[in-house]
Amino acid sequence: QVQLVESGGGLVQPGGSLRLSCAASGSIFSINAMGWYRQAPGQERELVATITSGGSTNYADSVKGRFTISRDNAKNTVYLQMNSLKPEDTAVYYCNAHRDYPLYSGVYVNDDYWGQGTQVTVSS
Repeated sequence: QVQLVESGGGLVQPGGSLRLSCAASGSIFSINAMGWYRQAPGQERELVATITSGGSTNYADSVKGRFTISRDNAKNTVYLQMNSLKPEDTAVYYCNAHRDYPLYSGVYVNDDYWGQGTQVTVSS
């Protein structure tokens, strides 16, 4: 099992910055990718950014050029640097860890682990 704890959310004005952190613990072996998702009230949870175990990253179009995902393997921590924040970025941000593993030969299981979320509010 993997436990994820997010931190770093808060209230900022438009154009401001926040840095979110996600600390992973437990059975972190063979985690293939981690990412950040967000969910606004009444909306579906959406992908914000992901980073693979090899360091490859991808971003939602709405955050490209403003957000940066990174990881510190020594600290088992993933970060999301958010710059030039907009009111539409307001949401609860969730950390995700994904793991693929073989149940038996030729059959793989996908596991997803989620943090409790941290609130980000962008308002003037």
